Amino acid sequence: MEQHIVKVISVEKITHDVLKIVTIKPNGYTFIPGQATEVAINKPGWQEQKRPFTFTGLPDDDHLEFIIKTYPSHKGMTNELLNLKPNNELLIHDVWGAISYQGNGVFIAGGAGITPFIAILRDLEKKNQMKGNSLIFSNKTKGDIILEQYFEKILDSSFINILSNEELEGFNHGIITQDFLMANVHNLSEKFYVCGPIPMIEAVINHLTQMGVDKSNIVLEEM
Repeated sequence: MEQHIVKVISVEKITHDVLKIVTIKPNGYTFIPGQATEVAINKPGWQEQKRPFTFTGLPDDDHLEFIIKTYPSHKGMTNELLNLKPNNELLIHDVWGAISYQGNGVFIAGGAGITPFIAILRDLEKKNQMKGNSLIFSNKTKGDIILEQYFEKILDSSFINILSNEELEGFNHGIITQDFLMANVHNLSEKFYVCGPIPMIEAVINHLTQMGVDKSNIVLEEM
């Protein structure tokens, strides 16, 4: 398995429990928007604690970027990332599958499931191909929304939020139900990109198929 030691350039907290980590990019290292790699911390006791994370920057950036949700209560690898500082090192490995853009559609994300879509949407924005795409983003609270202002800027009214644990003006409240999808989806023949917790993915797939969406138009992560 290919392995690279990469130095950390910066670590920034972008929500109360989400980090943006920027590292040096190895020469010749490349990926497709939506792809991922396994990451470990290069210090004793952590080198073998690999976790899969999606690249959230673009392939032609001169650095690598990861946006990672941390789970302090778990006392695991993501919690240890909270101690990461510039000039510390990470281990990154081979690039693999994840989720790929296959044409205009609706991106449906739950929580940290947004990360594969960040690079895809950034790539579409760069290519001026945002038209015809929309994002439905499910979170517990407004404070959990990753890159809220960025998505508002590039998607405008095509950025639809729903909050399960908070009722706020201008935000939908609840979970993604079939009724909610029917109210917010206007073309059942387009692509539906789905990523998030497994129960959410299973529910959304069930809703979409009951609505008449062809399963070949539902795009999921490839492990």
